[in-house]
Amino acid sequence: MFLAVLTGVAMATQATVNSKLAGYVESPVSAGFISFAVGTVALFVLMLLTGVPLNTLVLSKNAPPITWIGGFLGAFFVLIMASAVPRIGVALAFSLAIAGQMLTALTIDHLGWLGAPEKPLNLWRIFGAVLIMCGVILIRKF
Repeated sequence: MFLAVLTGVAMATQATVNSKLAGYVESPVSAGFISFAVGTVALFVLMLLTGVPLNTLVLSKNAPPITWIGGFLGAFFVLIMASAVPRIGVALAFSLAIAGQMLTALTIDHLGWLGAPEKPLNLWRIFGAVLIMCGVILIRKF
């Protein structure tokens, strides 16, 4: 759970620095490209350092097409956040993103989409989502 929280820290920081980079390169698309290029190099170095065999990359050809959408979704996230943060601020951009994530996550859990284990919607999970929406409203208002 700590690492999940740390990921949230990284995402908010990433969106902030990517929006700053977009200002320097005068394009959120270019900033996203640079971000993904740096990330690709970092992951390649990590593979080398940890001994992950490079031939495992060939195994991706056996993956179903839906699994390839992750890269597009990551690029979409980086692009939108790099564009939104300077306009609406980090807190509002992320509270809206978290609200979208929570609604989607609850739907995926409930229906077992994409092979996720089913976790039925219940009153407490709905209440949690409502609280997140209230948070978005408060952040937007104040």
